[in-house]
Amino acid sequence: MLPLDDILVLDLSRVLSGPYCSMYLGDFGARVVKVEPPNGDDTRGFGPPFVGGESTYFMSVNRNKESIVVDLKTERGKKLVGDLAARADVLLENFRPGTLEKFDLNYETLAKKNPLLIYASISGFGHHGLAEWVQRPGYDVVIQGMGGAASLTGEPDGPPLKFGVSVADLVSGLYALSGILVALHARARNGRGQHVDVSMLDGQISLLTYHAGMYFATGRSPSRLGNRHPSIVPYETFLAADGYVNIAVGNDSLWRAFCAEVGAPLSALANDDHFASNRGRVEHRLELAATLDPLIAKRSVAEWLQICERAKVPAGPILNVAEALSHPQIAARQMIASVAHPTAGELRVTGVPIRLSETPGKVRTPPPRLGEHSRHILRELGVSDAECDELLKSGVVASGAPGSRR
Repeated sequence: MLPLDDILVLDLSRVLSGPYCSMYLGDFGARVVKVEPPNGDDTRGFGPPFVGGESTYFMSVNRNKESIVVDLKTERGKKLVGDLAARADVLLENFRPGTLEKFDLNYETLAKKNPLLIYASISGFGHHGLAEWVQRPGYDVVIQGMGGAASLTGEPDGPPLKFGVSVADLVSGLYALSGILVALHARARNGRGQHVDVSMLDGQISLLTYHAGMYFATGRSPSRLGNRHPSIVPYETFLAADGYVNIAVGNDSLWRAFCAEVGAPLSALANDDHFASNRGRVEHRLELAATLDPLIAKRSVAEWLQICERAKVPAGPILNVAEALSHPQIAARQMIASVAHPTAGELRVTGVPIRLSETPGKVRTPPPRLGEHSRHILRELGVSDAECDELLKSGVVASGAPGSRR
């Protein structure tokens, strides 16, 4: 038994933020019915690479789901999705605000038919606020730039940089997941559904945390520091003799232990007035770097990891994607899962990062082929075989496409 196996999710979302959210709902047992347009989720065409005719991008975030293809531009298609929404516990969408009103699939309309519905919306700028912003499309790179974090990322004398993964999309997906679970808990207490409104920009602003606190306190906008930390020193990436290493001396006791283990000339700085406290090290970071940088450059990454381990100072290497996915701790934590796909063969995906001791999530089924479950879902709605055939022939619904590469 999985904790969400009594929950039906109607997933109208596409690309990354929404599918990332619904994937985790599916991991914990929710039945996720993914409604796709005739050409499929846009990410079915994102590539190369493709494996077995399927996009690896699409397959990375759409496990544990069923796919039905419905043309919402037809009256019959709108009604079918409305009928599904009337049965659903959760509806998830990431269209531009106002789009689904054209199809009578907005929250206000559906809540009248299904008062228990949790209706979760992800958008660039939210469903409420300044009208000129609510209507704007939101893409990850744009939102990262507007949310402040890109201005903090990169070297001081270089350009602002976006995060290496689509953090604005992924964070909004996780906030939608949190909002849905909170709303389901509230429904269990008050018997009412509600609208969950998640803005990608809000999500990025929420990540500013102590950077925002620095601005509120000083009135000055924090600037880029590369891999250095604005409030903790040394806490950064260093160039060793054979590569880069991260060393995080997070408090004064760790600083003293680090200095003692390294020995001269660092041991002489352990109790120096400029460096004994973290405040002093932050204020005199350039002076400390003049000693620390050339010192670290003399030894290998492996040597520094051993030194830090003996001093109990957190440290780690810089791994590329292949190295990270091959790390023995990742295997021990079962963060790589395998599932059989009908055309891609054995498909490896990232695992479930939320570990529950009694009701753990599970990668159960492969990402669906386009329209793979259309007939089955229609039959559950009471649609006869003859009507199914007519809907398929007319193009209102599509079923069982063997692949999705466009």
